[in-house]
Amino acid sequence: MNHGLYISFWLPTVVLGAALAIKLPSILKLWRDPLLRAVGGLLVFACAVFVFAAPKTIAWANRVTGVPNIAAPWVYSLLTALSASWLLLIIAWRNGRTERSAQTRRATRWVVSVYAGVVVALWVLFALADVPVERIRDLDTYYANTPYMREEILLYLLAHTVACSVTARLVWNWSRTEGLDAWLRWGLRFLGAGYVTNLLFSAAKLTAVAARWTGHDLDWLNTSIAPSAACIAATLVAVGFIVPHAGQYLQERWRVRRRHRSLKPLSRLMRTVTGGREPFDLRATPELRLIRRETFIRDALLQLARHLDDGLRARSYDAAVALGFERGRAQALAAGVALLDAVEARERSQRGPVAQEAPKPPRADARTASPASPVTPAASSSGPDTTYLLREIQAVSRVLRHPVDLQAVRNHAAAPAESMSTHE
Repeated sequence: MNHGLYISFWLPTVVLGAALAIKLPSILKLWRDPLLRAVGGLLVFACAVFVFAAPKTIAWANRVTGVPNIAAPWVYSLLTALSASWLLLIIAWRNGRTERSAQTRRATRWVVSVYAGVVVALWVLFALADVPVERIRDLDTYYANTPYMREEILLYLLAHTVACSVTARLVWNWSRTEGLDAWLRWGLRFLGAGYVTNLLFSAAKLTAVAARWTGHDLDWLNTSIAPSAACIAATLVAVGFIVPHAGQYLQERWRVRRRHRSLKPLSRLMRTVTGGREPFDLRATPELRLIRRETFIRDALLQLARHLDDGLRARSYDAAVALGFERGRAQALAAGVALLDAVEARERSQRGPVAQEAPKPPRADARTASPASPVTPAASSSGPDTTYLLREIQAVSRVLRHPVDLQAVRNHAAAPAESMSTHE
């Protein structure tokens, strides 16, 4: 079990290190931001606590210095500094990134002064205590009744408990605030769970120490439950910092890739216009690939503009509405029908005058389009209106995945004007 316990100390260290690596660029870039400084300090102290609290590290520190149990005040000091960083983080969080009121500065100075005093007291008490027997895992209970060491153990546990209780309460309250980003809310929930689990660490330690005071033996709380709770708590806290950043990053990447993939039908259609493919580079970022695909599509649409029939698009919109499609979907279907017709018209023009004599659906004039249609009539002197096509390429590309709907609208739009009026 001890070997497993030792391994568990490095699990939160790795997760905390990952959280620090994610936050480090922002911390270095915006060092003057008190919130980021507090986050950086918290993660650094948290990593240090688990590095130096590992049994092998404790034995190494005692051996190198030649002082039995010198690792104890050092680990206690790191844990106290970590507790202070929790409170400093909450102070910075509650007051935003830029607000530095006199009350905030006073609260910051108070936390730093009190917890710095605790650290000094820990070293003074250790110097006064007589702790000659090295204890790697059960020092708190082994020396629970030793003068000065008893007070030192109680002091660091109380400092940890107070900071953890305050932080847990404020984080849970904040996580229930309206209007929070979903990823931030989940991050706060993990943080809250981590701080609550930290309270289990303190409770297990205090219970085991108090049992020694009354002549009982509950050392297993100190050697098994408390370290496990600390590892779980640190992992939850690290995940709480990772989730908002990783979640937002992955969500944005998914959104970009989904937009890129949704444009594939329109991009494939535009290849018949340009005769080539869009630029592709395996090393390009998803954002750059999306920009290149959008640019390729819009350039191709501009080449196709002179073949667009605004009258057909207006009539197709009315047909889509008559078939029961809602307004936004009807506009996209109408644009899709006009686009397919323009591609066919371009192909006919390239095949020569014989092919151009092939019959086409009747074109509508300004009187054919419904007054409620949002499409510019074909009679416009400014030429075909490409505004919608260029702006709503996502919607147009999506309807190209539904050829049955497009054909139904196209057939309905090709019907004589008299049959169209029966649906109006």
